[in-house]
Amino acid sequence: MTDSEPTLPTEPKERTGHTFRTLRELVDYVAGKSLTPLTPEEGIVAEALPFPYLAIVGQHEMKLALLLGLINPNIGGILLIGPRGTAKTTAVRSLLNLLPLVERSTCPYGCLPEDIEAGGIEAVCPDCAKKYGEGISLTAPDKVRLIELPLNARLEDVVGGIDERAAVHERMRIRRGILAQADRNLLYIDEINLLGDDIIDSILDAAAQGSYTVRRGPVVATYRSRFVLIGSMNPEEGRLRPQILDRFGLRVIVRGLEDVGQRLEAYRRVQAYLTNPRRMIAQFSAEMEAAASEILAARERVRRVVVPDKIATPAIKLVQKMGIDSLRAEITWFESARAYAAADGRDEVTQSDLKAVAPMALRLRRSQFMTEYFKGQLGEEKELNMLLDRFGRTANRKKKTRK
Repeated sequence: MTDSEPTLPTEPKERTGHTFRTLRELVDYVAGKSLTPLTPEEGIVAEALPFPYLAIVGQHEMKLALLLGLINPNIGGILLIGPRGTAKTTAVRSLLNLLPLVERSTCPYGCLPEDIEAGGIEAVCPDCAKKYGEGISLTAPDKVRLIELPLNARLEDVVGGIDERAAVHERMRIRRGILAQADRNLLYIDEINLLGDDIIDSILDAAAQGSYTVRRGPVVATYRSRFVLIGSMNPEEGRLRPQILDRFGLRVIVRGLEDVGQRLEAYRRVQAYLTNPRRMIAQFSAEMEAAASEILAARERVRRVVVPDKIATPAIKLVQKMGIDSLRAEITWFESARAYAAADGRDEVTQSDLKAVAPMALRLRRSQFMTEYFKGQLGEEKELNMLLDRFGRTANRKKKTRK
């Protein structure tokens, strides 16, 4: 997808003080918005104030991919590939203000009502068992968080280990790891290509299953891991294993801004943010609220969006013509198109939807190694079939001789 691609043709809809046809159109509108001059803010800003997501200049494909991942987690994660200084990390950290509240456990062990429904009262800690018996809620509304995985994380940090303090005072328990903390949140792995293979494998398995089990001697614990996985990498620093790359639904190539005007506008927005972050963020608050409202509506609508067979069948044939073996290609492609249609307020995917998200879903999926490997097996297959054919003819002749 390029910056010049048109938005999908639909009827205009009123969107919180502005008239927009699509969520993509809202993103484009904010990309061209002018800022008023700001004066430096007095004092020190103590709390973290993320750069406004919609204030990121250009990078339409990256911004669209991340929004689609928020709308439909079935896409299977987003991988951002590009050089340093192209706003990859800034974009990820700016997503939180676009997400609705979620029901989160108030227990440090992450106990949920679903745990009791699945495993009985023994599946939660004593405090939560008491609360549940008294009719007190085990959850409370909370903001979605961004969980960043440090490069020096150990496997025990990621999946969890024995809680030493709990072992002293009560029955032995397993401390929640980063994967369990990421449940209902965003899990971001910067420089994912530099992470250890064992850690990557555990993350991908947990993301695919939505839960994982930890065994530490006689102690066993199962945790939910329903998160949106986002990774970023600089290909100059190393490549990803093919099996890891295949597990990411959308693959976005993030390049530096080529237009001089865009680069100048990006500088002006960064300078305004550094000068007075509160005032700069306030200038995008209306559009951010509109986008958050659109995402919330699209997350509900995507459940109803269908991909007609007349659209799906030729799309699968296209995947086969490209020589892509992995079924994740069409799964991601169709799920992305469903999210794209939902963001546009429609319940049925069109060919235009598939074309809009195809580059992100289908690129970097062909394997030259597998192509050469299967070619090398053709000779063996031909020889095997020839021998089996001779074997069958010989067996038939013996039967006729006996008769």
